[in-house]
Amino acid sequence: MRIAVIGTGYVGLVAGTCLADSGNDVTCVDVDEAKIAQLRAGDVPIYEPGLQELIERGVREQRLSFSSQLEPAVGRADVVFIAVGTPGNGSGEADISAVLAVGREVGRALRGPCVIVCKSTVPVGTNHRLREAIGSAARHPFDVVSNPEFLREGCAILDFTRPDRVVIGADSQRARDMMGQLYAPFTEPERPLFFMDPRSAEISKYAANAMLATRISFMNEMAALCEKVGADIEEVRRAVGADRRIGLSFLQAGAGYGGSCFPKDVKALVAMGRAHGVPFALAQTVEDVNERQKRLLVTRVSEHFAGLGGVAGRRIALWGLAFKPQTDDLREAPSLAVIDGLARLGADIAAYDPVAMPAARRLIGDAGGRLRYAQSGYDALDGADALVVVTDWNEFRQPDWGRVAALLKHKVLLDGRNLYDGKALRALGFTYSGIGRPLADPGALGRAMEAKG
Repeated sequence: MRIAVIGTGYVGLVAGTCLADSGNDVTCVDVDEAKIAQLRAGDVPIYEPGLQELIERGVREQRLSFSSQLEPAVGRADVVFIAVGTPGNGSGEADISAVLAVGREVGRALRGPCVIVCKSTVPVGTNHRLREAIGSAARHPFDVVSNPEFLREGCAILDFTRPDRVVIGADSQRARDMMGQLYAPFTEPERPLFFMDPRSAEISKYAANAMLATRISFMNEMAALCEKVGADIEEVRRAVGADRRIGLSFLQAGAGYGGSCFPKDVKALVAMGRAHGVPFALAQTVEDVNERQKRLLVTRVSEHFAGLGGVAGRRIALWGLAFKPQTDDLREAPSLAVIDGLARLGADIAAYDPVAMPAARRLIGDAGGRLRYAQSGYDALDGADALVVVTDWNEFRQPDWGRVAALLKHKVLLDGRNLYDGKALRALGFTYSGIGRPLADPGALGRAMEAKG
């Protein structure tokens, strides 16, 4: 098929690349001419494992191209994907103005029958509004399909090519047939296509993300209780996750969730409920717990230094900036709250992340002179009063503990992802604190550092 993908952000670029790799003729379109020039030069603007190689193959085999001109790409397309941003506004509602504006442009550019697919995450009712926007300018028949994405950053290629499911919201059989043909290379009986009405498809994305976010916030609430009663959240997690009705996924306690989906979609679900007179107290609580969790590591640092003159002037090593491993995405990342909180307390931060430091430099700079970007994880440790782990990159899982101890001024480790065995580290002389894991003595951190001067 001939396909146009409007928007070369995370969703559009992954979708367009994977569709080209399955044999379609795909043109990815973006108004940002600098980004298009970057992609044409073979420079991928986001970090996603495997994406660079697929783009190079698609361009080399002339199935994938990039353009800043919407009209010719749409005019020759059988299917048009709209994958532009829908950022949240101040009240949490998703801003769909870009989706509707692109819809009107697509309508004007149609040169024959076409299936137009909304891939952006949008609130219920957008399909109808998009159909109206396209119809206001179109002179050819078209169908509008809702096809929410379920891509996890860090494994998006796998998620697109071997999805758990593909959700198609369509009113016409023609549109269903076209979408079924398009997704046939990626779906099998165990990876089904779900055909439904557009409104059900639209809300499916929000429901899935809110459910996953709820699991994370629930476990973070349980972690707080575990600390109070002397239990270990990791042991609790194993016992709870063994229930086949629950499973282990998204049951990790930690520094909170971030990224482009969970924070925005939970807020949007609350806003949709409010607009329809359905108070979504559970989703609101999930968000509140997560915001509190992001600040927990700063609170821990403050508590640990409380009896030693405070945090001001201390040097803190930070491992991890991206909201999760295998991505350079900093949207709503817990690290941002940690850096902001520590800087406000007067600490100096040495941060390291395997891929996200260029993005961090663009987003937050040097945090008012308080933030230094280290050359490596070990470089960040040199002379630091404490190590705070925020992102669970694989390279942080098994460091050389002798080298870590030698570089740190004080052997204090705050583990925001429960990567390490606290007992083993304490046996090595570290003062260790995880999330929801028992401390041998709640005041041990401060006293240990005071004893060491």
